Amino acid sequence: MAVQKLPLAKALNESLRKALETDPKVVIMGLDVGKLGGVFRITDGLQKDFGEDRVVDTPLAESGIVGTAIGLALRGYRPVVEIQFDGFVFPAYDQIVTQLAKMRARSLGTVKMPVVIRIPYGGGIGAVEHHSESPESLFAHVAGLKVVTPANSSDAYWMLQQAIQSDDPVIFFEPKRRYWDKGEVDTEAIPGELHKARVAREGTDLTLLAYGPMVKTCLEAAAAAAEEGKSIEVVDLRSISPLDFDTIQASVEKTRRLVVVHEAPVFFGSGAEIAARITERCFYHLEAPVLRVGGYHAPYPPARLEEEYLPGLDRVLDAVDRSLAY
Repeated sequence: MAVQKLPLAKALNESLRKALETDPKVVIMGLDVGKLGGVFRITDGLQKDFGEDRVVDTPLAESGIVGTAIGLALRGYRPVVEIQFDGFVFPAYDQIVTQLAKMRARSLGTVKMPVVIRIPYGGGIGAVEHHSESPESLFAHVAGLKVVTPANSSDAYWMLQQAIQSDDPVIFFEPKRRYWDKGEVDTEAIPGELHKARVAREGTDLTLLAYGPMVKTCLEAAAAAAEEGKSIEVVDLRSISPLDFDTIQASVEKTRRLVVVHEAPVFFGSGAEIAARITERCFYHLEAPVLRVGGYHAPYPPARLEEEYLPGLDRVLDAVDRSLAY
């Protein structure tokens, strides 16, 4: 049966299994990905079925993990690296920025660099320090990297397949607070291109733009606003780099208002680039300035305070009201 209802985490597991079955050059690497099956069990059962040469438990050394993946990619493999938590990626940031992102351009495109780096990101699970970061804009800023994030099980399954098949390096951010949310997955029907945004809910009064963990929050906000007679369109960005400005522009030209929502701090965040570009493209269509809702420009707080830090329903609806009041 092609259509199954799966938690997002299980959809990722099935996607990795499919990739390992389809291409013998796919290799999974990371801390505890083998015997344990990953801290979130995304790789559960894969080492048992595909062996220790295909699903490799590595030492605790993120720079070494990514450096090894780069070497494997140069030899024709398609490594899929797991960084155990978002805040642990920074020891590998040097390898990602100075080597991984630059090799295709440095070789005028002759050297392929099919490396996928999977990173569970965002808050909402009551974790300790360094376990609830949202560093996507740091990677989206780096030329040569593709940066994507699924918001539901179907996209988790298919976007990971597409990322593994890409000849460019892909940073694959997984919204950890949504790992256990279930959704339908059709394993025979690709829902869309990897870097194409998707209209998740049609509306006419205002566009809510989000990605990853905030898509569900925005859909809930749109449902709440509908009870007050407001028609909110929700667009799931899916890809942070490259950005699908055409889909965003088409929505904004229809609704004439835009609110961008992400967990990461608003200051120098991805919402700033979207706001600037849409203001350039849609200046004469806009009835209100583009507003942004996100985290604060402060280190992520202790778990007891994270609900005050994270953008929730109230903050999103407040921005909707402020935009509609113009």
